[in-house]
Amino acid sequence: MADTAKFTIGDKSVDLPVLKGTVGPDVVDIRKLYAQSDVFTFDPGYTSTASCESKITFIDGDEGILLHRGYPIEQLAEQSTFLEVCYLLLHGELPSATEYANFEHTITYHTMLHEQFDRFFQGFRRDAHPMAIMVGAVGALSAFYHDSTNVEDPTQRLISSHRLIAKMPTIAARAYKYSLGQPFVHPRNDLSYAENFLRMCFSVPAEDWKPNPVLTRAMDRIFILHADHEQNASTSTVRNAGSSGANPFACIAAGIACLWGPAHGGANEECLNMLQEIGTVDKIPEFVKGVKSRDYRLMGFGHRVYKNYDPRAKVMQTTCHEVLKEVGRDDDPLLKVALELERIALSDEYFVSRKLYPNVDFYSGITLRALGFPSEMFTVLFAVARTVGWISQWKEMIDDPNYKISRPRQIYTGSAKRAFVPVSKRG
Repeated sequence: MADTAKFTIGDKSVDLPVLKGTVGPDVVDIRKLYAQSDVFTFDPGYTSTASCESKITFIDGDEGILLHRGYPIEQLAEQSTFLEVCYLLLHGELPSATEYANFEHTITYHTMLHEQFDRFFQGFRRDAHPMAIMVGAVGALSAFYHDSTNVEDPTQRLISSHRLIAKMPTIAARAYKYSLGQPFVHPRNDLSYAENFLRMCFSVPAEDWKPNPVLTRAMDRIFILHADHEQNASTSTVRNAGSSGANPFACIAAGIACLWGPAHGGANEECLNMLQEIGTVDKIPEFVKGVKSRDYRLMGFGHRVYKNYDPRAKVMQTTCHEVLKEVGRDDDPLLKVALELERIALSDEYFVSRKLYPNVDFYSGITLRALGFPSEMFTVLFAVARTVGWISQWKEMIDDPNYKISRPRQIYTGSAKRAFVPVSKRG
């Protein structure tokens, strides 16, 4: 017999089913609560509410665990590739050699953009933030690819998923090149996903571009670490938009808009700014004192979900050292600041008691800067990586038999019903 939870309010009592996931806490099913008791639940920010059932990503914040389809993020980051992780998130299982080859071919041959699409960028000012361009450009994909916007057609859903994963790096690279006033670089089919992206961002017509295996692997690993993260704000936005039947390009554009917020995708940029403001190791004690007195904000530490060391941060730390060594900046003063700040935060009772462990943003900003990206591109790279998570979550929602349009309820605290008074009679 399934467990139940008894909810009592006044003279009404309701038995609510308790659902069990594969792992993680049990969930009280409150879908019939309003119908049977005439009350809603109140949960700002959905901190205690499961908005959906999902088989994609699991997080145990207390233990510092992140699993994609059951596979630990550390194993995927060290042993897999981003496109293999994309296949895993989309289809639920790791691909066979043949499946992977076919998938890689499909994504590679979807990286080109419609020739008319390049004119779209000319409508933006040169100094437009790349994320502003991303929101507009990705939303505009639905105007170019009408043959994959019917959400009722499984084949079209899969085609649009492939197109988004494939074209996002091309759009992101164009947003970057446009901000520099440099010509766009077309993708090449003989390069890997990460290698293609780096080439589209950093090659110029005046000289040959030479790939660097260390930097390419670092870029691929960064994409893996940001591929999906359960029901965060941008993913929930994609699901909310998709619940109305909106086409997938519009849904992903909505996710990008949400990701742009400094509390979400902009956190690594904020973290890098913090390290630059500290500047040198000798200024850390003063900064830490300011954090404790709440004069300064500590960025890159703590997480809404993780109450332990973010498993992605450990991988990113290793990646950061590899990149800095490769580009000859392993003595980067910001890295020294980061390492000392990390040491203090992991040993100081003030931070330990508040479970302010380093998160993935702590090292990613330094790493991306060493790769050659300006800080305004950091969130764009996040969007490129997270696209597969968004589209996988969207696809799962559409396939869910319990899928319905999102419609949260509220506590109304405004005026009660009152009569309208004409302006001539108002005091």
